[in-house]
Amino acid sequence: MVMRMPRRDLPPPPPPAHLRAWLDGNAVRADRARFLRDLGQRALGVGPLLLLWAVSAVFAFGWSFVGMALMAFEQGDPSSYLLGLVFAALGAGVLVPAGFWFAWGARRDRQVRQLLCAWAESDRDPAVDALVRAPWRSLTWLLASLGPAALGLWLTFGVAVSARPGSETYAEVTYYMGLGMILWITGLLGLGKAGAHYRWAVRAFGAPTR
Repeated sequence: MVMRMPRRDLPPPPPPAHLRAWLDGNAVRADRARFLRDLGQRALGVGPLLLLWAVSAVFAFGWSFVGMALMAFEQGDPSSYLLGLVFAALGAGVLVPAGFWFAWGARRDRQVRQLLCAWAESDRDPAVDALVRAPWRSLTWLLASLGPAALGLWLTFGVAVSARPGSETYAEVTYYMGLGMILWITGLLGLGKAGAHYRWAVRAFGAPTR
């Protein structure tokens, strides 16, 4: 497998197998333990979870401007149309950087995952492997993601079902459904990452013993 060089602030990849025989085995195992602990935190720690929520909050903030733009356009008069253009520009000014931020996070997460897999396959150390497997991390992400996913699902479909002509405008329904989709996708990303990490850890290190 060809691995791209990671960013400088990430651990280096493990040395090739044909070079390990020439290196100090204790030093290599110590590096493996240190790097796996660091990569495990980067992959499924509290920091990445807060980063996911922060990106979601920025998307929700930008979508609020889009919602206000839609409501202004719905008024139909020239002043409201001009105000809607201002809100739309503000929304684009928030959502476009948020999209780049999300893409950077996804690329960084892929680099961390590649390094984590490479170091995990380089050797075996039951004590270190147990810390990397860490089912409680997957459980934390699972529980923390259920709330946004459920709230987003309820908001998306609840607003669509309960909307009545003359009571809510199309712009209001669109805004709330979009906000619900942001929450729903955020929760699904967290749930997917928790499940993917647990499945990978079981394949790489085996199921945790009781």
